[in-house]
Amino acid sequence: MEERITELVLDESKWLTAAMLSALVAVGVILGRRRRASPSRRVVIFGAMNLFYGCTLGVMSCGHILAVSVKLAQGTLQGSPWILFPLGLALAVPSWWLAIRAARLANGEEERWRKGAAALNAWLGIYLLALGLHNGPLAVPAALDIAYLFHSRRAVGWTILTVTVVANLALFIGSLVFLASGQTFEEFSRAY
Repeated sequence: MEERITELVLDESKWLTAAMLSALVAVGVILGRRRRASPSRRVVIFGAMNLFYGCTLGVMSCGHILAVSVKLAQGTLQGSPWILFPLGLALAVPSWWLAIRAARLANGEEERWRKGAAALNAWLGIYLLALGLHNGPLAVPAALDIAYLFHSRRAVGWTILTVTVVANLALFIGSLVFLASGQTFEEFSRAY
């Protein structure tokens, strides 16, 4: 049983799918609560977008930290833990901070929270791109969250939301294809 759990933790093909499903559940729970609190539609959408993105990256970064820990304990870690742990933490902390703050939007704190949300999204998007252009699809939602935050026309807001849903759906489908391939990330990225 322990070997199976270790195998699941180290299987990178499962993390994005699990992260996105977890984020979807979190958004569903928060939306269920927000209907009773009845904040503005813009606040609900903004919070849901940020919560989904924060949870997705938060689960993935915790998966990275867990995998590094397991490989370090097994003695199979390739690379320095002094680099790999901070890489994961630099993504985990702002991701969960974004998710937690987005969940608090039900209290109507949007104006006070705008700069913080923009800064967290910018950090996450830039950081992911700095780690490699192959992370571009994971950085796109950060740009869309920032764009939604500063839009001023209803049609533009709905367009940004639609593009966000389509981008996340494409990312989820890609994660399912990766999951079904049974390949490592390097093998999968070379094939596509």
